[in-house]
Amino acid sequence: MPRKRYSAEEIVNKLRQADVHISQGQSIVQASKQIGVTEQTYYRWRKEYGGLKTNQAKRLKELERENTRLKRLVADLSLDKAMLQEVAQGNY
Repeated sequence: MPRKRYSAEEIVNKLRQADVHISQGQSIVQASKQIGVTEQTYYRWRKEYGGLKTNQAKRLKELERENTRLKRLVADLSLDKAMLQEVAQGNY
């Protein structure tokens, strides 16, 4: 069975639904089944998105994508710089 990828907004909404179920007296296992995820996924989501609002979760994902892009860019530029320094020293 293929895995479903949830967006940050969907995850926050599912965590809110789980909180409602838990406040109604259900256990965490029952609440996680109600929202359609495993208990482990619930805990992982709660750790990452615990106190976030929907717009904050969306912004978090945008920043993570931007950070990844910038890290890749820095790595490329560092490699270019190292190659140019090696060529300038004549050790090629």
